[in-house]
Amino acid sequence: MKKFVIQPSAVAGTARIPTSKSQSIRSILFATLAKGESHIQHYLPSPDIYAMMAACRQLGADIQIKEEQLFIVGIDAQPKQPDDVIDCGNSGQVLRFIGALGCLLDGYIILTGDHSIRHNRPVLPVIESLQGLGMQCDALRNDNFAPLIIKGPSHNTTTALSGEDSQPISGLLMALAFKAGNFTINVRNAGEKPWVDLTLKWLDKFNIQYSHQDYQRYQIKGGNRIQGFDYTVPGDLSSLAYPLVAALITQSTLTINGVDLTEPQGDKAIIDVAKRMGANITVNQDKQQLIIHKTTQLNGIEVDINDFIDCITIIAVLGCYARGTTIIKGAAIARQKESDRITAIATELSKMGAKIEERPDGLVIQNSQLQGADIDSYHDHRIVMSMAVAALSAQGETTINDASCVQKSFPNFIPFMQALGANIKAETQ
Repeated sequence: MKKFVIQPSAVAGTARIPTSKSQSIRSILFATLAKGESHIQHYLPSPDIYAMMAACRQLGADIQIKEEQLFIVGIDAQPKQPDDVIDCGNSGQVLRFIGALGCLLDGYIILTGDHSIRHNRPVLPVIESLQGLGMQCDALRNDNFAPLIIKGPSHNTTTALSGEDSQPISGLLMALAFKAGNFTINVRNAGEKPWVDLTLKWLDKFNIQYSHQDYQRYQIKGGNRIQGFDYTVPGDLSSLAYPLVAALITQSTLTINGVDLTEPQGDKAIIDVAKRMGANITVNQDKQQLIIHKTTQLNGIEVDINDFIDCITIIAVLGCYARGTTIIKGAAIARQKESDRITAIATELSKMGAKIEERPDGLVIQNSQLQGADIDSYHDHRIVMSMAVAALSAQGETTINDASCVQKSFPNFIPFMQALGANIKAETQ
């Protein structure tokens, strides 16, 4: 177990963001469902990706790693019965995506995961949607959390679910694309829409026919078959947020490469938020490059964050360094991520002296002078990275305990930040 120790310091220079966790996971899933061999380059080597690989192997895929490339021989949309419980680790995507694939099976899938998956990542939308398809889907403890017991195949062609979390919707869309029939999915309270767009872009890639009405009603033609493919995973626009905010709050100039804004990843909205707050940022799409210029003053704004919910923790940090008041709203689903991110970030920034108020669906942050403090991670990678960035312009040393979870989405976070000049190091606890 590692802790991070951070001293006040600035960042500058040039860096390339890591590749996308969400796109790595989707590419592995589609390669598993394909016929023949697929090649995935620049996948993110994180625990979530390894959990997805392990799950897909249990469904029959042959996955080999050679020279940082994945070679995947798919199952042609015919998964085999897993011979053991599937451990999703800390990944909500693995839980929801693999669970949806139960509709392609005649037998059982049993899904579990770590403490967060079993106690903080509710799966009622998965349960209701699969039951709506005529399948058996039950929480082992009858509490709407994993472990889940799922039995296929599905029998119905119409189902419904709550859509505040996009992952169950994405899982259904990907699974039903390969199930014979024409399907309708009705969604209540649709949220996190750009993350659904990420999945729809994959359906477009394989010419899978679908339609939707404002993300509330999807119709998809199933029974598709796809061939193995080659894919290079793009940069992670969620990870972009941390060096971007680090440069802004330390009033530094930083160039970030690998920024493809044609990607539907929702978290690219952090760029527009920063600009609205007064950041001087240049985008060169041809070079896939972002330049954050020295910015001496930021101003608080109001942000509806529902479309880019994973940015709540780092925007809260940015709000501490902005003049006036920053209001973050539309974030209720953030309470059901790896941690209750609203409470977690409010609690830990308060330890550093932040003037921050927690609301049911967000936060209110006042300009604050932060002090170094002893910080808890909540076993949440985004809390760790956000607090590490906050510490760069705080007064005094900051320690973040139990920080190893950063491996989930940004495995090289420490050397990445060190190369830019951040005084941050990992120590064994």
